[in-house]
Amino acid sequence: MTLLDRRSAAALAAGVNSGAVTAVSVIEETLARIAAYDEIQPQVWISRASAESLLAQASAIDARVATGEVLPLAGVPFAAKDNIDVAGLETTAACPAFAYAPQKDATVIARLKAAGAICVGKTNLDQFATGLVGTRSPFGIPRNAYNRDYVSGGSSSGSAIAVAAGLVPIALGTDTAGSGRVPAAFNHLIGFKPTKGRWSTKGLVPACRSIDCITVFASDTIDARLVDHAVAGFDAGDPWSRQLFETPLSPKRIGVPRRDQRAFFGDSESEFLYDRALATLAEQADIVEIDIAPLLEAAQLLYGGPWVAERTAAIAELLKDNPEAIDPTVRIVVEAGWDKTAVELWNGIYRMAELKRHADQLWECVDMLAFPTTGTTYRVAELAVAPVALNSNLGFYTNFVNLLDMAAVAVPAGVRHNGSGFGITLIGPAATDRALLDAADQWLGAANLTPPPPLDLEGKMQTVKLAVVGAHLEGMPLHWQLTSRDAKFVGAFETAPSYKLYAIANSVPPKPALVFDEGGAAIKLEVYELGLAEFGSFTVEVPAPLAIGTVTLADGSSVKGFVAEPRALAGAEDITHLGGWRAYIASRS
Repeated sequence: MTLLDRRSAAALAAGVNSGAVTAVSVIEETLARIAAYDEIQPQVWISRASAESLLAQASAIDARVATGEVLPLAGVPFAAKDNIDVAGLETTAACPAFAYAPQKDATVIARLKAAGAICVGKTNLDQFATGLVGTRSPFGIPRNAYNRDYVSGGSSSGSAIAVAAGLVPIALGTDTAGSGRVPAAFNHLIGFKPTKGRWSTKGLVPACRSIDCITVFASDTIDARLVDHAVAGFDAGDPWSRQLFETPLSPKRIGVPRRDQRAFFGDSESEFLYDRALATLAEQADIVEIDIAPLLEAAQLLYGGPWVAERTAAIAELLKDNPEAIDPTVRIVVEAGWDKTAVELWNGIYRMAELKRHADQLWECVDMLAFPTTGTTYRVAELAVAPVALNSNLGFYTNFVNLLDMAAVAVPAGVRHNGSGFGITLIGPAATDRALLDAADQWLGAANLTPPPPLDLEGKMQTVKLAVVGAHLEGMPLHWQLTSRDAKFVGAFETAPSYKLYAIANSVPPKPALVFDEGGAAIKLEVYELGLAEFGSFTVEVPAPLAIGTVTLADGSSVKGFVAEPRALAGAEDITHLGGWRAYIASRS
């Protein structure tokens, strides 16, 4: 057993049903995995069932299977976000003052148990499911499973980490503004957000009751489908449940944001990975750029409009009687609902109806949307400084989906340099859930994705890739400034064909100036990787008129690298035609 191996719910259930393994052995291994990862991130969990209870449930599953009963999720361990009721475990919504002991399971929990699954515990979350970051909980901050300096994504933070770390093969989250998709993207997972009303929300602590969805995190679409088959369906006890009939979807025309409307918040790596994803999608379908302004306006109404009052209503009693029990950032968000008037609410409803009509008309010109799940990611330390603004950035592409009655599945679309994931979300009209999972399969089959990196079990040193073009090349006079900082050679590359190279006049030792110019050429360079602190100390020593900026490579990706101020060109010799600094030095000798 290794923490690096994820398990498949489908494979476990097949093994238990066939008798190849027992549910008891599956639970014993699960307990061992959880105990091992508790040494790394105990804050994944808020509460867990006892080993005795879990083994008793597993024995009961084995007994049923022994009689010939076939259970779709026989012996499969799962986790549930701690705003979903599980009998025998407190529901806290990450607020101890709010905690209560539910007398019965939420409908989705009951249906999973009926299919043979075993709930091992309740996972951490942004308090009251208010946040997309995973940092707003008194039970600690679950951090990205692949780089613990970075956020896990929220609010379903603990559920995503439980699957990413291989503790359980499936975990339930929730999604009001994107909480079932953002953590999936950051942790290289599938995040399936069904059409609202497809899965019952009875037994869920509401965030915005009218648009809340329960979701699932999984490593593949097979497991997502298993969960959907087990829990989807009308629930007469849930006033928001709906009778839905599957709608086919043939994604021949894929809608994407107009380039001028895409927001990556300065993250060139995300922009590169999204462009690469679009190139893959373009091999399968026509890419149609659409005006997303109406979608963004709908998204703004979630937190900037009257819908925030629905969050206020969900915890109104606690907010009035014990406001200090609420996380300060969550309280700031939710308190804003007190000031919303009925007139504002009705005007918001009217406007949302207009925006919904626009969204419905989108499906006349596109079959499916493919948006970045997020435009960037952040370190935990960055969220501590600007918790509201950066959280809003993470919801740029997600906040409108439930408001406009759409289904979505988040899929991996690349590995960031820091080890965390980049993802795209496939979005369709209501009731296209199974068709979206089919589209996700098509994407995963075509994308040729790099597997997730190893889990961050010891803490990763933050690194930066640096492109050098002249005196810092291997064998050149200033290369020692890299080797003295233990810089790791990544490889020899070329820039995009849009740079010019100059030899700076009167420079000792001779130094080049790399300048962006659309009429330029590809310039040879080397890329090195340095620790963040080492990169900082290196940058301090870069003399004018040189500077460290961003350099685009031939494959479209970007790295930090040497660039030059305009004054560097005074009296400089244009050596672009030589293609690189080594050729220039050779020509001099």
